[in-house]
Amino acid sequence: MKLHELKSTEGSRKKRNRVGRGMATGNGKTSGRGHKGQNARSGGGTRPGFEGGQLPLFQRLPKRGFTNIHRKEYVIVNLETLNRFDEGVEVTPELLLEEGIVSKLKAGVKVLGNGSLDKKLTVKAHKFSASAKEAIEAAGGQTEVI
Repeated sequence: MKLHELKSTEGSRKKRNRVGRGMATGNGKTSGRGHKGQNARSGGGTRPGFEGGQLPLFQRLPKRGFTNIHRKEYVIVNLETLNRFDEGVEVTPELLLEEGIVSKLKAGVKVLGNGSLDKKLTVKAHKFSASAKEAIEAAGGQTEVI
C-alpha cells in the first residue's frame, strides 16, 4: 500500500452542513435559527453560566477558604535525585538549575527526604525537611540553609 492509495473508511467523514444556501437544503433563509429572538441575532446568546437573570449557581454556593497572594512556592528536590552527583560535591540551587534537575528556582529550593542518599554531599538550599537533613548528615554530608 502506498500513500496515494489510502482511503478513509466509509462513513468516517461527514460533509459539512452549509447553512443559508437555499430552501431546498432545509437550512435556508433563517439558517436553522428560527424567527427573531436573542439566538437568531448575530452575536446573540448568553454567556456560560447565565440562568436568565436568576442568581447563577456559582454565586449561590457558599464560598470557603482563602488564597494567600504572598504564598512562597518552593522547587522540590528529593534525596534520591541528589545521588547523581559525585562524592564531595557542593550542591547549590545554581548547580541544580545547570544540571536540569529543576527548570525554575521560584522562591527557592526545598530538599525532601524521599528516597535514600548514599554519597557524602554538601547541600545548600533554602529549606530542608527534618528527614532530609537527618539523611544527609547520616551519609556524612552537610546541610546549609541559604
